Amino acid sequence: MIIAVDGPTASGKGTISKQLAKHFALPFLDTGLLYRAVGWTVREQGGDADNPADALVACRFDSALLDNPDLRSEVVGGLASRVSVHPEVRMALDKRQKDFANQPGGAVLDGRDIGTVITPNADVKLFVTASPEARAVRRFEEMKRRGEPVNFDDILADILRRDERDTNRATAPLKPAKDADLLDTTDLTIDAAIQQAIALVNAKTSGRRDKDPA
Repeated sequence: MIIAVDGPTASGKGTISKQLAKHFALPFLDTGLLYRAVGWTVREQGGDADNPADALVACRFDSALLDNPDLRSEVVGGLASRVSVHPEVRMALDKRQKDFANQPGGAVLDGRDIGTVITPNADVKLFVTASPEARAVRRFEEMKRRGEPVNFDDILADILRRDERDTNRATAPLKPAKDADLLDTTDLTIDAAIQQAIALVNAKTSGRRDKDPA
């Protein structure tokens, strides 16, 4: 079973995806980490995240980098959003994501274009969203817990910039797949959001099982 989870930054899709993977005993890939690794590598190499040539070179990062906690920083998240607009970068990372998704038994992947580009034939597609203000509050609290310098207005402005880049890029823009189930987490606790996601997966897979011949 392949579960594709898409959505904007700070919508809760990462936490939900991890819990879906745990609940259904499936391997999990946070595809956003791949783009964060590219952004981080561009910076370390002294390149420009807005330059497709620099970003493409950075796609050759060592897989061990994905375990680096620095990739989770807000600065690296901004770099990831910038490198992700380059078609060359998306193409370079596509195979790694598709290979993970199509392993025996399936997987859970979260990102921006999983249900539309990476796994258009996924068994279940969820699009997790929330209002920009709610997402900014979550990111604000997360950064405070990590002891990072934090300003709510700056965070909200950054989220709006990322949304603009992600939804308007020419290649693989952020948008719900036509057959995705929408999960709005604006007014949900994380536990409630997880339970709704599990219910949506069960409903989708149960419907398919009911249609299968005995």
